[in-house]
Amino acid sequence: MVRIALESKLNPEQIANFKKRGVGDGLTDDEYNVLFSVIMGQAESAAKGNTSAFKELADILKADEEDKVDKQFELPARILGRSFVDVHRMVLNHEFSEFVFKGGRMSLKSSTIPLFIFELIKQNPTFHALAVRPYENTLRDSVYAQFMWAISELDDSHNWKLTTSPMQCEYLPTGQRIYLRGADDPGKIKSIKPPFGHIAILWFEELDQFRGEEQIRDVTQSAIRGGDIGYVFKSFNPPRSRSAWANRYVNQHKPNMYVHHSTYLEAPPEWLGSFALEEAEILKETNEKAWRHEYMGEPVGDGANVFENIMLRKISDDEVKTFDRQYFGQDWGWFPDPNVFEAMHFDANRRVLYIYDEVTGNKQSNEVWGERIKKYSDNLITADSADMKSIADMRALGYNMQPAIKGPGSVDYSMKWLASLKEIVIDPERAPLAAKEFMNYEHEKTKDGDIISAYPDKDNHSIDAVRYALERVWRRSGN
Repeated sequence: MVRIALESKLNPEQIANFKKRGVGDGLTDDEYNVLFSVIMGQAESAAKGNTSAFKELADILKADEEDKVDKQFELPARILGRSFVDVHRMVLNHEFSEFVFKGGRMSLKSSTIPLFIFELIKQNPTFHALAVRPYENTLRDSVYAQFMWAISELDDSHNWKLTTSPMQCEYLPTGQRIYLRGADDPGKIKSIKPPFGHIAILWFEELDQFRGEEQIRDVTQSAIRGGDIGYVFKSFNPPRSRSAWANRYVNQHKPNMYVHHSTYLEAPPEWLGSFALEEAEILKETNEKAWRHEYMGEPVGDGANVFENIMLRKISDDEVKTFDRQYFGQDWGWFPDPNVFEAMHFDANRRVLYIYDEVTGNKQSNEVWGERIKKYSDNLITADSADMKSIADMRALGYNMQPAIKGPGSVDYSMKWLASLKEIVIDPERAPLAAKEFMNYEHEKTKDGDIISAYPDKDNHSIDAVRYALERVWRRSGN
């Protein structure tokens, strides 16, 4: 477009230089003066109402901007896992408008999608993208970190500007942007206004944790407006229950949707490391059902129960005496929520947890509570950090109590870790609240009764105490 517009204004030598060098690349002073004169002349005519001049000016500027974009960019084959080679071609050809990536741990889905997004951005200078997770406070350690990794892997850091406030990635050659937002604040999604073009790419990370299809539709309708082409990527680890809404969603067989399943077995072993692979094989040997769910991405459960590995039985005093890896957790409460203390032992080799003692109560001061759990005063107790005053009181009473670290993603990770254990043995007489809560705890449901992967914050006081107690175990790399 630029060359067509300019050739009629230039002498033969200048035209030859433009054809040899490319418009806007290494022009002489005279050539720049001619280019400037052409653009200004068109602008003057357009300002006087000449519509053809306005269109020609728009074509010149558009083409000049497009010249800055590397439309020939393609992802190097070395950074794609073999299970994503064919779907990569489908994405580039826009064979589907929706691509759903599901699978188990280490299946590369959440690291591949950012690569696809970068490629689409580079090849389409009017495209912008939006990456969404259910909660904003989980963005930085997940999708934002994935984009940082992808930019580094492509050796393209000089072309990108990443910021956390607002959280976005800007492609400097064109000004295109990748926005990162949480679905818990719909207003922040609706208020996104790209400086030009439109949002054509949308990524839902952790699809199963959204509140069903209605929320997904709301975000999609708010984000993708304008343009004839759109891409929607969705990624998730299938929930344990087959009746979970996300598992049922991928079985709809929509004509414009492609569903891709991947596992760690298709990833290059050197990308994962021997330690991670050994952990997967250990789980396969000790708890095949958990391995099928976590690493193979299979929905192995039929109901909404979070924990399908509970064993209720008596734990004798003699058995307790053999426990050499004991952990203690405290969840604070007053009324109607109870104060809860849990004592447990974890057999790491067999991946079996034993909950053998429990203290509960309502409307009890910290001094009274200290008397009730006095026999554990010499042990390290990990307590809910939401009540630092109570922790300080217990320390003043001589207790070795520390606050839980918690943080974004800790609930999801610890819940999945507990659910992955070969067995959780609970003595219903010694720990009746734990027995009741672990047996009855279910995934959250939508108003229509659809199961989602979120964990409701109710009837989970003993569960929280157990999570806090074992924090230093499940936070270890590889667990």
